[in-house]
Amino acid sequence: MSLILGYDPETLREQVDLDACAARLAELGEQRSLQALLERVWLLKVLGRLEDALVISEESVRVARMAGTRKDLLRARILHATINQWRGAYAAAEHELSTCAAEAEGQGWPSIAAFALQHRGKTHFDAGDFERARGDFKRALFLRQESGAADAQIESALLAVDAADRRRAQQAAS
Repeated sequence: MSLILGYDPETLREQVDLDACAARLAELGEQRSLQALLERVWLLKVLGRLEDALVISEESVRVARMAGTRKDLLRARILHATINQWRGAYAAAEHELSTCAAEAEGQGWPSIAAFALQHRGKTHFDAGDFERARGDFKRALFLRQESGAADAQIESALLAVDAADRRRAQQAAS
């Protein structure tokens, strides 16, 4: 059962089952495997516990650097950047996501590049730069389509492109 129920069309944030997320967080407890750390970061983020999420995300980056693969490290860094995005540290999030996207594309890992670009687009979106957000969402959509991503991932990219288009139109009209 997925904890994500959908995406808010105005904010592009995940809509989640808060009770199920809290239960899953309790179930994970203090596990220290990289997968458990990454899951805890995401759960803390969607539950709004951003300071806790930041601490655990920094730990997950260290663990991935010491014991994970390059892909693991990129995923941990991307998740860490999303915490900065949600905290309003847009410049830090954008920089981290840009380096992750470039490395993933350079390595030929389109799904990870798309993940980074989708989140960089969300960072631009939150910062009010809807033109750059749209560009990142379109690139993420292209990479996901080219790599045969799941329908849900393609749909989330399409939703993001539509949201950026709506916001650009609203901005132009005001």
